[in-house]
Amino acid sequence: MDFVAGAIGGICGVAVGYPLDTVKVRIQTEPKYTGIWHCVRDTYLRERVWGFYRGLSLPVCTVSLVSSLSFGTYRHCLSHICRVRYGSADAKPARTDITLSGFASGLVRVFLTSPTEVAKVRLQTQTQQQRRSSASWPSAAPPMCPAPPSGLVPGPKYRGPLHCLATVAREEGLRGLYKGSSALLFREGHSFATYFLSYSILSEWLTPAGHSQPDVLGVLLAGGCAGVLAWAVATPMDVIKTRLQADGQGQQRYRGLLHCMVTSVREEGPRVLFKGLTLNCCRAFPVNMVVFVAYEAALSLSRGLLK
Repeated sequence: MDFVAGAIGGICGVAVGYPLDTVKVRIQTEPKYTGIWHCVRDTYLRERVWGFYRGLSLPVCTVSLVSSLSFGTYRHCLSHICRVRYGSADAKPARTDITLSGFASGLVRVFLTSPTEVAKVRLQTQTQQQRRSSASWPSAAPPMCPAPPSGLVPGPKYRGPLHCLATVAREEGLRGLYKGSSALLFREGHSFATYFLSYSILSEWLTPAGHSQPDVLGVLLAGGCAGVLAWAVATPMDVIKTRLQADGQGQQRYRGLLHCMVTSVREEGPRVLFKGLTLNCCRAFPVNMVVFVAYEAALSLSRGLLK
């Protein structure tokens, strides 16, 4: 049932957080944006509301599977550790057990999420790539030359998530679909260890005396704070992951994780590793409030039905 509850929670979370995720990706890949509101305003003026939902269909289709895998892996791994260490799957786990289970749940996500993240990032940054390409027309033509016919202006390279995946696979091979997976591996492992550990600790603190679990308000607060803490430790690798995955539309700039990190820090300073941190944390709180409330509600409902 943890797999089903995780899927429900994941879908609810992506519905709440996707527009801010688009803004986050654009801030991390476009140096021209001076802040969150600058990016929001520019996106809305150029693309209206639809611009915030570019690439949404693929995450919606896959997030249930990925979230199900994360929560299910975490719960089963924790049960197995408790059974081995304490003789019962229902024994109270130590914080080390929770951390290891959370770390494992993050690692198993990478195989499924990497192609999805590549497609999402390419679609979210596609407008900027087009704009840079079209901006080269005037500089390439003599001053008195007429503008090129509208029919010659290149259209979007990717028509949708599936077309994007097919194009990347054809042009860059299987490695293209897993570009940035090394950074994603670092991001997911320690962030999910932080995620589940902080949720467990906060839930314990917020549980009223005489009860086994917190009330709805406690779950909302614990889930929101757990999401913020997880993204706080994940943002540096998220920046590198996003840049590696966006790289490939045109001439490639980065040779790998370390080269991307060194180049980014050298060109933009150490602060570049925390681009989008504020936005990640602002997005994480409501998203993970919804994720954990939906997850706990689904588990409670299933327990009621099984009685």
